[in-house]
Amino acid sequence: MEKQSPKVELDVDEPPRPDTELDYKKRETWGSKFDFLLACIGFSVGLGNVWRFPYLCYKNGGGAFLIPYLICVIVGGIPLFFLEVAVGQFMGVAGINAWKLCPFFRGIGLSTLIIVFFLNCYYNVILAWAFRYFFASFTSKLPWTDCDPAWATIHCSEFDQSIDNRCSFNVSGNVTEVGALFNGTCISSAAAAFQNITIYLSALYNETIGYQVDPVTEYWEINVLDISEGIHDIGKPKWDLVLCLLLAWIVVYLCICKGIKSSGKVMYVTATSPYLFMIVLLIRNCLLEGAGSGILYYLKPDFSKMLDTQVWVDAGTQIFFSYSISVGALTALGSYNKFNHNSYRDAIIFACANSGTSILAGFIIFSILGHMSHLQDKPISEVAEAGPGLAFIAYPKALTLLPGAPFWSIMFFLMIILLGLDSQFVGVEGVVTAVVDQFPDFLRKGYRREVFIAFVCFLCFLVGLPMVCPGGMYVFQLFDYYSGSKIILFVAAFSCIAVAWCYGIRRFYDNLAMMYGWRINPYMAVCWTVLSPIFCMVIFILSAISYSELDYKRPKGTYTYPQWAVSIGWTMAAFAAVWIPIGWLYHIIRYGSSWERFRLVFRPLDLQDHQLRPQDHGEPSLADLNRPRKYSDYGSNQQQPYTVPEKPPQYQECVLKNRNVQPPSDAIGMDNPAYTTSNPPTSTRL
Repeated sequence: MEKQSPKVELDVDEPPRPDTELDYKKRETWGSKFDFLLACIGFSVGLGNVWRFPYLCYKNGGGAFLIPYLICVIVGGIPLFFLEVAVGQFMGVAGINAWKLCPFFRGIGLSTLIIVFFLNCYYNVILAWAFRYFFASFTSKLPWTDCDPAWATIHCSEFDQSIDNRCSFNVSGNVTEVGALFNGTCISSAAAAFQNITIYLSALYNETIGYQVDPVTEYWEINVLDISEGIHDIGKPKWDLVLCLLLAWIVVYLCICKGIKSSGKVMYVTATSPYLFMIVLLIRNCLLEGAGSGILYYLKPDFSKMLDTQVWVDAGTQIFFSYSISVGALTALGSYNKFNHNSYRDAIIFACANSGTSILAGFIIFSILGHMSHLQDKPISEVAEAGPGLAFIAYPKALTLLPGAPFWSIMFFLMIILLGLDSQFVGVEGVVTAVVDQFPDFLRKGYRREVFIAFVCFLCFLVGLPMVCPGGMYVFQLFDYYSGSKIILFVAAFSCIAVAWCYGIRRFYDNLAMMYGWRINPYMAVCWTVLSPIFCMVIFILSAISYSELDYKRPKGTYTYPQWAVSIGWTMAAFAAVWIPIGWLYHIIRYGSSWERFRLVFRPLDLQDHQLRPQDHGEPSLADLNRPRKYSDYGSNQQQPYTVPEKPPQYQECVLKNRNVQPPSDAIGMDNPAYTTSNPPTSTRL
């Protein structure tokens, strides 16, 4: 049985402020227990589950990929997700201030802030594309059903065998050419041209015009993106995509401007309704011809793939991608929880919902890919795509096969918008919360927070403008590949080290017991101290070894990025990661003159009484270095006695309320009532 520990019932308001600060707004908490869970599901369960997991599954051995994937969920996904949430909930703040838990690693807060800012800039472009398709669906016939001459090129083909009138015309001897069937007779191409007979081509023949694509792909590349030949040719912004991007940011602002109490209610719709649409699409797709072969391709295991290190790298990076680890937003979401909220339970429920959604999306994707493979007479591996192509090519193709296609298209892209919206406004909330918590006395007055949110949204809109130009897809891929892929592994590893090895795993477990009233399973301690850091660094090293520079696959061929563009990508990645070692150097230079001073950089800073165990009262911290009268001689062993600074009356009342709560008699180590502060608490050793 798990040990029962004293639970700190915290009901403490912020200290009263002077009359001149009556417009100061207190920090909010979630309106109900379910708001936090829905926010986590809404933020992390998004388009990545829909387009990335199914592609990785078929690429890495089908059903066999689920084995390394689930191992990574248990070793890395759940522990790291819970760690970030628990740190935010315990500290009650986000961003840099959350890592006052271990000041030496405060750079983690700044790194995650930059990562989530980059993520916000390019993720909302996906919403702009979704709005573009959403508005285009209000018609009697979906515009990407046929090769419309208004936008289609000669490479567009409908792959309709019923209108394929090609035949093999014998010119002379063994020389043949493509002719046309006319009244049951095969005539030459010249005769067909003379009689104004068009020779329709199918996917089986492309010698005349080169590569061919279906109307859905052609509509995506030509009509929506107007894609250029490379990142060197950015071009002018497309006015329709600019307006859609602006609309997306306006919607995001309206969702979060009034705080998390109102946005939490929005998530009841945005986080749950997509599942209804996904189930309907799955049922319809499974009734299509060829769907069974697609699902079989998805599930058929190829266990030989498990010996390939790239499979494990893909599984590990997918966990970070879909669980939104190390982007700072989870800490922000956790910081809005009440101190006693059971986030441990929510972490388990979230993992089941997240991974289950990924697997469900795989069935939806590959059922329609099997049908497309049947129509085009191509292997599934050739019609499957990665990235945005699955959401804006495979799914729209499926919609054209449904009765009442425009209605279902409206519903589908509304689902895409809802999936993206809650991910986006939680990401923006992560940036805003981190900055507001850093400057609360300034940004929580009047309408300053609302103005600051508008500024952040407008800044992200400006950064996203190059991505709605003809060369915007290349910029989008650059952001996606470099700004938040491998760097989050680096950040997650140091998050574990900061909490488990510097702050102390036993002390953090005590803190969790103070929040929940019982001690969680020790498995989390094993993960945070050993398994998860090793998992992060191994995946990071393997991904570095197997690194290949970015390219973009198009129907006409593969585009390779120039070296200057790759350099920009690595600069973005380095800019996000460099703040962690900069934080180390800052603390070493400022406090490294003696061990007595330097050891304080590993002690928590500015904890309140409800966050302290009995033996932690009187513990010195970096804040005491600014109190020379109480702690004067830092360089020697002869130090003046340290006294606990006074707290506001509300906190004193909280301490008195919990003073008689004692640990259980069988407690060990620092939990033992016999423990005294004569042995000052240090960083806990395992």
